[in-house]
Amino acid sequence: MSYEPAPRRPNLTNQSLSPSWADRLSDLTRPSWGRTVVARRVLAAALLLLAIALLVRGNPDSDRSAVVVAARNLEPGRALTDEDVDLVEWEAGSLPEGAVTAVADVTGRTLAGPARAGEPLTDVRVLGPRLAAGAAGIEDARIVPIRLADPAVTELLREGDSVDVLTVDPQTPANPDRQPGATVLASRAVVVLVTPSENGRDQRERVVMLALPAPEATKVAAASLTNAITVTFQ
Repeated sequence: MSYEPAPRRPNLTNQSLSPSWADRLSDLTRPSWGRTVVARRVLAAALLLLAIALLVRGNPDSDRSAVVVAARNLEPGRALTDEDVDLVEWEAGSLPEGAVTAVADVTGRTLAGPARAGEPLTDVRVLGPRLAAGAAGIEDARIVPIRLADPAVTELLREGDSVDVLTVDPQTPANPDRQPGATVLASRAVVVLVTPSENGRDQRERVVMLALPAPEATKVAAASLTNAITVTFQ
């Protein structure tokens, strides 16, 4: 009977349990579904952060324009001076419509509403034709300053209020028995400014600015020189 020699067992004592550098490199280059998903998520997060950074930073090559901004918090009724405004660079694409681009265009003009420091000024924030047209809703509009006969009514008015303007016909010596009657001078006038109340200032001196169509503005302005003026709210 013949015997075949038993197969030789590999000598495990001479082999290292640590993988070689070649094995590690092979593992890194071998496709793995788990590593692919992680890599894609990392890349997507990096692209998202880059997009956010570009959005915050803006385009440095975009067109820029000079714009007039409030140098500090400003109250309505203030006659603007050079110290009240600054000229700064602004991205042209983000400028509000009607933004003022020259300090000379607002110097000496009256501010119609409050403005925060750094806020761009527009042509409808100061008394002028654009503000009158925007408030009255027609192109041919004017702004008329009046003083109301009753100072208490002035306290109730706010910018944007719509009012009717009335006057009372005074009695004349020729007709002492004639009862004075109210005459409506204008309807749906829009209040664009009420001068602020100041300490020690006579309340009767406060001025109300109204936006009106040109014909009615002329009538109200003429009547305010001789007759007492009041308004009714709508």
